[in-house]
Amino acid sequence: MEVLQAYLLWRQTECHISNQYNTCLWKLVLSGKSEKEAKEIFKGTQKQEQNELLFQQFGINYKDLPQIFRQGSCAIKIKVDDIVKYRENGTPVKRPRKKAVIVHSENVATKMFWNLVHSEGINKIKPEYLRSFQFESRLMLSTWIVVRIDGCHFHRFCEDNGFQKPNDEQALELMNSCAVSLLEMFKDIIFAYGVSDEYSFVLNKDSLLYQRQSSKIVSALVSLFSSMYVMKWKEFFPEKEFKEPPYFDGRSVCYPSCEILRDYLAWRHYSTCFWLLVKSGTSKTEVQSSLKGTQTREKNELLAQFCIDYNALPIIFRMGSSVFRDKMNQHEMTLLNTVT
Repeated sequence: MEVLQAYLLWRQTECHISNQYNTCLWKLVLSGKSEKEAKEIFKGTQKQEQNELLFQQFGINYKDLPQIFRQGSCAIKIKVDDIVKYRENGTPVKRPRKKAVIVHSENVATKMFWNLVHSEGINKIKPEYLRSFQFESRLMLSTWIVVRIDGCHFHRFCEDNGFQKPNDEQALELMNSCAVSLLEMFKDIIFAYGVSDEYSFVLNKDSLLYQRQSSKIVSALVSLFSSMYVMKWKEFFPEKEFKEPPYFDGRSVCYPSCEILRDYLAWRHYSTCFWLLVKSGTSKTEVQSSLKGTQTREKNELLAQFCIDYNALPIIFRMGSSVFRDKMNQHEMTLLNTVT
């Protein structure tokens, strides 16, 4: 617990130092200095000198600034009595619940804040020691990095938003648009392949993006994809509002050869039969049982019962979508619904 408290104190101290510097910097910029000139003025200055500049030139006492600027914010769960229902006579029925709240504290390592026995040595623990606990998984060099992004609880999300099953073309095009945005943002991504609520992004074999740190690569791609999904939602569903926010998870895998990479991409596909049977009135459990162990030919025969020629369905439904850069113009993305 002592190390955890020290870590949080370190991050809060970094917040304080960074905000104090930026407050001084931008006050000078707003007063007419260029950003370069302001940085030169503050080069090598300490906390006391920055405080004096703020007070003498701008009449600002740094300690009077809101705590959210100086010390950051803490999100914690506290016990509260929550009203769950009302009795017939109108009196409330309360149950203890944990509720997330935002609080601000001058020192997140104090006994008062943690309600724990305070350790006198917390302030003496060095950041270098705390950094030693950080685990950085670096992906193997000279391998193809594949980051696969999947929608979390998307069965429920699709139902809540009335997506057409088994395929909703607008929803698929939204996924495709988000994938294009990732290729535009990250030049190390050379190819992407998507089906249903997932997308696989292939990074250049020699990529050094984030020094090949898995957690940074995955978190950056997943966060941008999620953000773009929300930003672009109205382009594809102008009449619909989110009932709950969409979110995605991600994982990274290294593939050593082009052959194995191709095998991976060929493996990612999905079935149309399941939802057609469900639409016909069969329960999901019964459908899963009837499709268990069936092969492609048997599924095609089943679809024929619904007068559907699977090979005549749009390629985007059958084979997914691929995104890559046009060789003729590296700034343009090409979206391709492939058959191979």
